[in-house]
Amino acid sequence: MNGTNEMKLSFSARSENEAFARIAVAAFVSQLDPTMDELNDLKTVVSEGVTNAIIHGYDSDPSGMVTIEALIEGEHVTLVIKDEGKGIEDLDLARQPLFTSRPEMERSGMGFTIMENFMDGFDVSSTPGKGTSIAMTKRIESKKALYN
Repeated sequence: MNGTNEMKLSFSARSENEAFARIAVAAFVSQLDPTMDELNDLKTVVSEGVTNAIIHGYDSDPSGMVTIEALIEGEHVTLVIKDEGKGIEDLDLARQPLFTSRPEMERSGMGFTIMENFMDGFDVSSTPGKGTSIAMTKRIESKKALYN
């Protein structure tokens, strides 16, 4: 596939919208004909990113908005998940495996670690009081290319 294609999606920070976000991104990326493993990786990172925005960015307040931007450039997918919530005070600490700011919710503290391990590129930026942005990239080994 040549050229670029992009999508932008905004939705209320409600936990029931996490499944919608996963499906929307999977449908958008399906044009690259990803393997099931690649598709599952993408759905997992979307789930983790959206859940982080809802639970940590907005403290489960459904009045906030989560935005996902997806860009396809050749065989590469870039996903950006943003919120305008409370932000992260200590980003280095938040990126540590098993750290959670919501232990009372029995959160695993593995969201950033999972996203980083499932994608080829991962970056998170945050400003306290203004929100968080997670940018991730992955190369899709299109099945179409395997048969040509």
